[in-house]
Amino acid sequence: MPAIRRSFQFSHWSFMFAEIAVWSFVVLLVTGAMLMFFYDPGMTQVTYDGSYAPLRGLLVSQAFDSTMHLSLEVRGGLLIRQLHHWAALVFVAAVVLQLLRMFLTGAFRRPRIRQWLIWVALLALGMFAGETGNALPDDMLSGGSLWLMMSVVQSIPVAGAWLMSLLFGSGFPGDTVIPVMYGAHLLLAALMAALLLTRELLVRRHGHSRFVASLPARRRARPLMAAATVGMLIILAFGFQIAPIWLYGPAKPTQISAGSVPDWYMGFLDGALRIMPGWELTLGNHTLSLAVLVPTVVIPGIFFTALAAYPSAERFFLARRDASNRTRSARRTARDLLDRPRDTPVKTAIAAAGITFYGLLWAAAANDQIAHQFQLTVNAVTIFFRYAVLIGPVVAFVITRWICLALQHSDRDVAEHGRETGIITRSPDGGFHERMAPVRPERELSRSA
Repeated sequence: MPAIRRSFQFSHWSFMFAEIAVWSFVVLLVTGAMLMFFYDPGMTQVTYDGSYAPLRGLLVSQAFDSTMHLSLEVRGGLLIRQLHHWAALVFVAAVVLQLLRMFLTGAFRRPRIRQWLIWVALLALGMFAGETGNALPDDMLSGGSLWLMMSVVQSIPVAGAWLMSLLFGSGFPGDTVIPVMYGAHLLLAALMAALLLTRELLVRRHGHSRFVASLPARRRARPLMAAATVGMLIILAFGFQIAPIWLYGPAKPTQISAGSVPDWYMGFLDGALRIMPGWELTLGNHTLSLAVLVPTVVIPGIFFTALAAYPSAERFFLARRDASNRTRSARRTARDLLDRPRDTPVKTAIAAAGITFYGLLWAAAANDQIAHQFQLTVNAVTIFFRYAVLIGPVVAFVITRWICLALQHSDRDVAEHGRETGIITRSPDGGFHERMAPVRPERELSRSA
């Protein structure tokens, strides 16, 4: 019981990212189960005769027809659809912030390596689930996503042709892709639910980590976060329209909607595709399209592999130094204590470099809009981003490391001379001095925490 009671106590605001992810996923499960009663993943062509007059008489798929019926004719259906979509966007955002918090504070170390791997897997699965879910309405916007999926699958060597036949059957778009996406969407949801349940059991077992000087634990934070997360998602679903498929129309293999963009978490792939040079590699009678393979398969593969392997890599490179500077009992005592980002300048700088790299790729997805707004050529903006994604992370690494070292130096000065109080006293010789308050050392803070 003490372990269970401890698992629901939070002593820092950054621990709420995980709670937002959990309750967003609960909303996804509930709304997804409700949508299943009205959605038909079939691709058989039917004549639309619903309430939206501009589309009456058009041939549409059963998937599109059922989504239109759900959105405009089922009471509360549009709210549930939008709530489901907003929950998916918030879930991925919360997972990203949770991973960033764990990385910056060192919460990925033993005994929480499995929790780190679960969050990494949830990020990848959440992105895949979002893309499969976006394809289900079979509207013009999802049709553009299918074109991108086809290009990515075809660029994969050896397995590309097999994956192409699995998704699209005999040809694009075929009559099997929506049912396949629907099955994959349900399977991904089940895997994510299993991972979140496993993560919950691990938290109950190991408890939450904490900072050296932490606030008193708040036992009722979890129900409050549940109410706040669900309430905010309902507000978003009520007040902000998303995915109005009646404006896009049904998907057509020969057309794509103008100005269509992916969900925010896939923007970096779009940016990478836009700035990647049109390189090709010919091996015998086979041609590899590096312009598609590298930004959509290689870069994400390296990214997720690096995330998953970082705890083991850090433990490998720092094992000797930890063995000489710390005793085993000291490591056991400090395993629940989190790092301050400034105290690990290299790790913090790596995080800043990664964020810069992602942000530049994300911005590159709007290269056409940037060129239009600033009266530049798209080619000039594209060339700028090609250099920026290589130089920017290095600059961010150097600056962040310098800032962390400067903050460490400031902390040492405060520890040596005390904290400024703003109280001015006059000495017997007539001089004026500020009274300095002593700072408690970290060891005392860790004992009191």
